[in-house]
Amino acid sequence: MKVASVVLIALVATLHVGFLVLEMFLWDHPTGRKIFRMTPEVSAASKALAANQGLYNGFLAVGLAWALWADRLDLKVFFLGCVIIAGVYGALSVKPRIFFIQALPAVAALVAVWAGLP
Repeated sequence: MKVASVVLIALVATLHVGFLVLEMFLWDHPTGRKIFRMTPEVSAASKALAANQGLYNGFLAVGLAWALWADRLDLKVFFLGCVIIAGVYGALSVKPRIFFIQALPAVAALVAVWAGLP
């Protein structure tokens, strides 16, 4: 299960790098507007807020990469927990599908981490 947890944590980190790119660089671009179903006016007005969100997603990705590099259980649990909380909050406050895109992969990774414990 150790290999599965590494793969799943790497997947969650990669997703968050993708969120960073979408929110920081593509938000006010046709690609970002299409993905997030926004008008040019809405994306322009919320560009700074989205960039801030993207930065936080980048911090989560770096934290997960650090946890993998250091092979530390406490870091894995902490950063996966942060991702899960963010995904649940997003699902409750923005749209339910955020749970499946953000939180569920982190839940799967956390279960794999715990299953791999000695």
